Amino acid sequence: MAASHHLILLVLCLTAAAASAHNITAILDGRSEYTLYNSYLSETKVCDEINSRSSVTVLVLTNGAMSSLVANLSLADIKNALRLLTLLDYFDEKKLHSIGSSSQLTTSLYQTTGQAAGDMGHVNITDLRGGKVAFASAAPGAKFQSTYTKRVADFPSNLSVLEVSDPITFPGLFGAPSASSANLTDLLEKAGCKQFARLIVSSGVVKTYQAAMDKALTLFAPNDDAFKAKDLPDLSKLTSADLVALLQYHALPQYAPKASLKVANGRIPTLASTGAGKYDLTVASSGDEVSLDTGVDKSRVASTVLDDPPTVILTVDSVLLPHVIFGGAPSPAPAPGPAADVPASAPAPEGSSPAPSPKAAGKKKKKKAKSPSHSPPAPPADSPDMSPADAPAGDAVDKVESKKNGAAAAAVSVAASVASVVLAVAFLL
Repeated sequence: MAASHHLILLVLCLTAAAASAHNITAILDGRSEYTLYNSYLSETKVCDEINSRSSVTVLVLTNGAMSSLVANLSLADIKNALRLLTLLDYFDEKKLHSIGSSSQLTTSLYQTTGQAAGDMGHVNITDLRGGKVAFASAAPGAKFQSTYTKRVADFPSNLSVLEVSDPITFPGLFGAPSASSANLTDLLEKAGCKQFARLIVSSGVVKTYQAAMDKALTLFAPNDDAFKAKDLPDLSKLTSADLVALLQYHALPQYAPKASLKVANGRIPTLASTGAGKYDLTVASSGDEVSLDTGVDKSRVASTVLDDPPTVILTVDSVLLPHVIFGGAPSPAPAPGPAADVPASAPAPEGSSPAPSPKAAGKKKKKKAKSPSHSPPAPPADSPDMSPADAPAGDAVDKVESKKNGAAAAAVSVAASVASVVLAVAFLL
């Protein structure tokens, strides 16, 4: 009986895990009226934030409404608009109409980013006269311009997908920091990463980062406390080539915000990676925490400094030490002195450009440059344009996204099969 009891508990756990699995882009795939909305979910990686939630309502826009929204907006602004259309509670048609004459305030994904002032990331849901249900920002005096149109899909208590007529907006929602108008070293200094900023400027790697920001870049910036760690090797003893490799190791040649890293468990290439897999990082997640394992040490992804697709800058609480360079016993660094002032790099062009339309899959791959046997060479100080070393084929985060289609159905099917077998065994016992 005890064995039967444990088996039944196992079945319940597997069933619960299967029930929470969903893939919003797979659900919308094939629905031509939401093509533009779905493509922006993927490009901004909001899809990963949605898929990580166990109970969520996604308010989708038709191609016409989405076209009006994205006109003249940066991808960072579009990402926040999509977050505001994602409610962190389950609302199906019946629940919407049960609100009655009153209103209900619910939290959106945008509220969880920390960018929302006060309760501006909350959404007010009201059942209007005539049976219409409308949505508006929690901002005082906000108009109910977005109304419920129809049900698209639902998975009871887990995921509800509803079509609405218009986006939910409020004054101040748009105007997020843009990578095109930002000064990278200024951003790092303000985020408490002055020592890291000084190193990338003195080594010339800042030019490599800046060249990558227009294509795709994820930057892991150690905070100043990370450089004060007692067990940190003496970085001043590194050769110029190894210092460049170390700094390139702190960046990925792809757009991978924290929510995407959470589903990218495994090895991922960095700007310093070679075809042999050297300088790769291993990503692991537990709950909301994401950690990076170098084979020498581990570091926690702490906060987001800038999220403007295709660029994201994240802080980490330790310097990432690649095994290729620090595999032996490192000598500790001398006690650090006061942080030096960071020379500012040349400011980026002012103004943010309109968001590009989503790019078709299957971009032509650049020819991979032959990798050196040890570390990437140091960039010449006077070279204005530095391109990051191409990563090996099949980058991990994009692999995860491309393989997600149909993952929810597969998870439910496998769990159901396992449940049937285990239940049969339980009854025999």
